[in-house]
Amino acid sequence: MNRFFQSLGIVMLALAPARAGDGMAFFESKVLPLLQSRCYECHSHEKKIKGGLALDLKSGWQTGGDSGPAIMPGEVAKSHLITAVRYADPEMEMPPKGKLSASEIEIFEQWVAMGAPDSRVKQTATKAARVIDIEAGKKFWAFRPVRDEQAPAVTKADWPSAPVDRFILAKLEANGLSPAPDADAYTWLRRVSLDLTGLPPKPEDLARFDASPASRAAAVDRLLQSMAFGERWARHWLDLVGYADQIGTSNNVFAEHAWRYRDYVIDAFNSDKPFDRFIREQIAGDLLPASSPQERAANITATGFLVLGDVEIVAVDKLKMEHDLVDQQVSKIGTAFLGLTLGCVRCHDHKFDPIAQTDYYAIAGMFRSTEATYKTDNGVWSSVHKTELPEMAKQKAERDLLLAANEARIRQWEAERDNLGKETAALEPQIVSARKEAKPDLEKKRDELAARIKSLNGQIEHAKFFAPVAPKAFAVHDGEKPADMRITIRGNPYALGDLVKRGALRVASWAEFPPIPAGQSGRVQLADWIADARNPLTARVTVNRIWQKLFGEGLVRSVDYFGARGETPSHPELLDYLASRFMQNGWSQKQLIREVVLSRAYRMSSAHNLTAEARDPDNRLLWRMNRQRLDAEAIRDSMLAISGKLTPSSGGPALPLEFPENVSSISPKAVNPPAFSFKKMRPIQDFERTIYLPVIRTATQPGSAKLRDVFDFTQPAQIAGKRAETAVPTQALFLLNSDTVRARATEVARRLAETEANTGARLEALWLRILSRPITSAEREDAANFLESLPAETAWIELSHALLASNEFMIRL
Repeated sequence: MNRFFQSLGIVMLALAPARAGDGMAFFESKVLPLLQSRCYECHSHEKKIKGGLALDLKSGWQTGGDSGPAIMPGEVAKSHLITAVRYADPEMEMPPKGKLSASEIEIFEQWVAMGAPDSRVKQTATKAARVIDIEAGKKFWAFRPVRDEQAPAVTKADWPSAPVDRFILAKLEANGLSPAPDADAYTWLRRVSLDLTGLPPKPEDLARFDASPASRAAAVDRLLQSMAFGERWARHWLDLVGYADQIGTSNNVFAEHAWRYRDYVIDAFNSDKPFDRFIREQIAGDLLPASSPQERAANITATGFLVLGDVEIVAVDKLKMEHDLVDQQVSKIGTAFLGLTLGCVRCHDHKFDPIAQTDYYAIAGMFRSTEATYKTDNGVWSSVHKTELPEMAKQKAERDLLLAANEARIRQWEAERDNLGKETAALEPQIVSARKEAKPDLEKKRDELAARIKSLNGQIEHAKFFAPVAPKAFAVHDGEKPADMRITIRGNPYALGDLVKRGALRVASWAEFPPIPAGQSGRVQLADWIADARNPLTARVTVNRIWQKLFGEGLVRSVDYFGARGETPSHPELLDYLASRFMQNGWSQKQLIREVVLSRAYRMSSAHNLTAEARDPDNRLLWRMNRQRLDAEAIRDSMLAISGKLTPSSGGPALPLEFPENVSSISPKAVNPPAFSFKKMRPIQDFERTIYLPVIRTATQPGSAKLRDVFDFTQPAQIAGKRAETAVPTQALFLLNSDTVRARATEVARRLAETEANTGARLEALWLRILSRPITSAEREDAANFLESLPAETAWIELSHALLASNEFMIRL
């Protein structure tokens, strides 16, 4: 009864009006000394602020920490501080060293019930808040408008072959340097072939190339029009998406529709889709008009950009999961399109760049208004949204025929299974009553029937799972009630601050953000803002990425970050010239690449120069071409091409679910995607380009895909515009001991033996095939001696293997 009246008294205190003077007196005489003696040690500006909670200011408990406001004035039961001092929640007990006495707890309870009067109006001395001056920020080079720069005059007027060259040469001449000599014809053709397609030139390509301007232009046009171009350059973009055939990293959940986005990107590069259109489709494709079912399907598939990263789908706290996904989407757009780090602005104004927290939530509100995942009926699970894609009438008719055939096959297997079940049931009494000598044969027959039934069940389940249903893609769509978003204090979705109007980064804007139509997320307007020619970042970031892939380093070396702590452009006028040309030419990546690779600058050799190195050791002025180690895809694909084993692919699903060991549970009625254990690929996949292989976040890759793990493949839980380039012993050991490399060497040797009987001719063909150049006389002599030192049946294999593992093969000069 006493406890009842005590709690009733607290309620009565909460309801009874308190005079302001009485409340302040109570606070200063009772509450403040208690806060100072029992709370300031962990929650004050002078000592420490655990969990983001400061209790030495009135604003401190009002704002709260990681769990939101510490006190709800007048509401004892809803105040985190009261819950903490009562030790009512094992996860939130204060003070942690020991519970307050009953009388001390009662003081806090009475104070909160009064409305938490607090006389502390003077702020504790802290560092002055950083004021973001947007207009001053716009003076930084990256936020200034792109200028249509004109190529400068140069002294050595006979060297440039394109405007690009004048920018490079002018900078070299200003620093007393000269460009390196031209690379020889073989080096140039290998360089441009690897850069544009990720594959070396074929011997016949080398034979018809004469290094004339017309021959160079023809070679570039042929490479740009090849299917291999899109397969190469799409992989660069997928590094910025965090693409994988697995949803998230926490659980082995197969992203069964991810491949559609991969194929969309390949098609976009091969068709030279204007980059501004590419941007709009990936951010807001589901909201764009379309003239055909194919265009509508591509637009929807493109929004996979927003959901194919490391998306968490298993979480008890769905609100936090939702906000984390929004954060990932905002961060990805910041990095991929704008070259800025926006993730940190979720919790506070940017530390270095003129980007306020309100800018972050202006963009975040659009993605908070977008549906990307949905909660399933299976506990803590969620799933990424899947959207059915429109089909042409002919496609649907063909699918209906396949579906009917599949259902007929399933019925046939079910009938056979049922008959075998009856036969098995009839055997059981026979086994029980059979004589001892007859039992083994009957039991063997029963086991064989059981095995066949199990096999049929597996076939039935697979046929149901792989039934030719309407095509789907991972995609997004606008939510039912799009709205502006509130700031989350320290990123905590339960601690809300001011409401922020949806918009874009003010420092990169040239006018007010356009109105967002009622009932829409604003993604269309955001995409238009990013893809606008007046945006100072988008074109610069894009052309810099292209330059980096062709020259090894960007004009801005921090390719993913154009902010204050990033690198400044080595050639700012050239960067703006390229950005301006890019937009003037309809945002065509192929035209830009063509102009750059046909320049004299791209033609330079990578030869060393001691004088130039002394003045410019990092080659920032581009006095020579940078050498680059081939990336994982180029190494594997080149080996396949050289050995004649590279098989064309038209895309499609990557993970081979038809292999039972790859699937731990498949049910056609499953709420969630099937879990898997990736153990082997389809046999044909060992010979397809690397871009078509499964990308798994949490498993060691099987077969020839292991090469990616060794040679700096971008981990799909991350995004990166420039990969790491390491040189470690495990790489050399892999090349020397890998079954995959050995198999390619064996195939090269076998093919040469079939086509070239003469040793000299075979050596010439081997060098052209693997190193894309003729063999020298010294190499011919060394190779002949090497061949004589080994048994005939292995000598050519060993020589081929040595060349495939050589530095010259691994380096793009």
